[in-house]
Amino acid sequence: MLVPAAVVTGGQQTDCTQFQMVLEKIRIPRQGPGRPRTKPDSLAAYKAYSNGPCRQYLRRRGIRHAIPEKSDSRAARLRKGSRGGRPSNCDEERYK
Repeated sequence: MLVPAAVVTGGQQTDCTQFQMVLEKIRIPRQGPGRPRTKPDSLAAYKAYSNGPCRQYLRRRGIRHAIPEKSDSRAARLRKGSRGGRPSNCDEERYK
């Protein structure tokens, strides 16, 4: 499997801060003529990317994702009751 994009940073920088930059560098060549695609059909990522800014960015660009919710985020959401918002929609089969 080819890596569609990569960003190299210093060792002390967390990778979730580069999430948006990596997705903006994606260029998927088309079979025939035309510009390369810049948006993947879907994305699978681990729990570190389940924060609000990452999910909002994916929602804004219309990218479907399979990112599980962190257990502490889930507990905080459930503590808030009806004001806690809706649960994340992670497709477990696609995540595997």
